[in-house]
Amino acid sequence: MTAPHPRPDGARLARAALTRLVEPGDELAVQTVAALGPERALALLTGRDRLQPAERDLLSDHAGSGPALGRRWSAGLARWAPRAERLDPARDLVALHRIGGGLLIPEDDAWPAALHDLGAAAPLGLWFRGAGTLPAAARALAVVGSREATAYGRQVTSAVASRAVRAGACVVSGGAYGIDGAAHRAALDAARDLRPGHADAGAPGPVPTVAVLAGGLDRFYPAGHEDMLRAVMEAGLLLSEMPPGASPTRYRFLHRNRLIAALSGAVVVVEARWRSGAQNTAGHALALGREVGVVPGPITSPSSAGCHRLLQEAPVRLVADPAQALDLLPPDRGAGGGPGRSDAVADAPAAALAEPAHESTARPTDGLSVEELLVCEALPVRRAVDVDALTVSAGLSLPTVLAVLTRLARRGLAERVDDRWRRTAG
Repeated sequence: MTAPHPRPDGARLARAALTRLVEPGDELAVQTVAALGPERALALLTGRDRLQPAERDLLSDHAGSGPALGRRWSAGLARWAPRAERLDPARDLVALHRIGGGLLIPEDDAWPAALHDLGAAAPLGLWFRGAGTLPAAARALAVVGSREATAYGRQVTSAVASRAVRAGACVVSGGAYGIDGAAHRAALDAARDLRPGHADAGAPGPVPTVAVLAGGLDRFYPAGHEDMLRAVMEAGLLLSEMPPGASPTRYRFLHRNRLIAALSGAVVVVEARWRSGAQNTAGHALALGREVGVVPGPITSPSSAGCHRLLQEAPVRLVADPAQALDLLPPDRGAGGGPGRSDAVADAPAAALAEPAHESTARPTDGLSVEELLVCEALPVRRAVDVDALTVSAGLSLPTVLAVLTRLARRGLAERVDDRWRRTAG
């Protein structure tokens, strides 16, 4: 994908700023952009201008009307205000351009049509690094699973990813340790085997693999996968909705999973523990109307417990060999978009973020609201920070952060040190 010139148009500048201003999944922000355009939305969301009556009517068509919209708008302004004065979209665009990347926006011809299936949960833009071109969703197979992959899981993942690339599909995953890494590596190996002159040369897709990350693309995360992610970038694409310098957090990882699901025509879960990000991705895919395939494993393996749960409780298909994984993709691989949006997609973000609880894997953060999770993740462990810094990191208003800190302290997840706060072990 060619990086845009560092002197961008107004829409690209505005969307670059918006990716830093709002957190993923902020539906009111997305609805405002859809109703009024990115440049006007930026002026309103940052508080530089006031929402006019005619604009409120347009926004009501997207976000609903009545007193609820007024309350949502007031809460949004308070939530966005801490970051509004710190935006420098031109700097962010130049930073990515210098390392061979850029920002893909819905106004571009290359914008993936399948992302429209996300509705109000769609990303405001996609930062990218790499020279490849995104395939249509019907040509992309997501392969996801546990970070604690077993030898069995890695073997199955390699077979599925390799078969997909040799059949002309692109493998989409999240760049993480375990199954994700095995999927990317197998896709890269298969692409190398298919280079002209190789005995098995066939007709591979435009890019063999795409990694969708949860943080800024100016650094590779996880650090132990830097070499692999560089290889993905050289052969395919790295994508993120987060701007340069943004840290990957649990909240952002969970929202990242909806992009993996939306960009793919089908999702294969190879291994997943009872609670896992892979199940989260499967939930998004099902809500979007994508096919989900699940690989069974030994009943004694914790790494397959989540797979077996999906097979018991969700409308998924059992995958017993690599060919069955490819059968999940829509028949017309030349189609321009995904299989289509289901009626449940409007409820998908909240439902998919709610991971199943299990007594043997309870976490201190279980049961936290979205606001509590954002503040908890913004709190450093080794040093205390002031509340103003937390409002910027969490993207929440000062009153909200203060109230949340009190609740986290009661749960033993935060402690006050003089006038500053830090996270506790919980």
